[in-house]
Amino acid sequence: MAKKADFTKSLKDLNEADLKARVQEDKLRLKKLEFAHAISPLENPVSIRNLRKDIARLQTELRKKQLQA
Repeated sequence: MAKKADFTKSLKDLNEADLKARVQEDKLRLKKLEFAHAISPLENPVSIRNLRKDIARLQTELRKKQLQA
């Protein structure tokens, strides 16, 4: 739970451009993880779910910043 709180606090310091770049990087990383998992099972498949949640958190924070502007 502390990891999630630290993650969301660190997002508040980023600007829109940084958030957009981070979302794109994480989406690419997610595609690579899903592809690797399809070929041979990952050691920790929960990492895919956690990455999807992190992307959703990034997109939520990005949307908040867009609405404030």
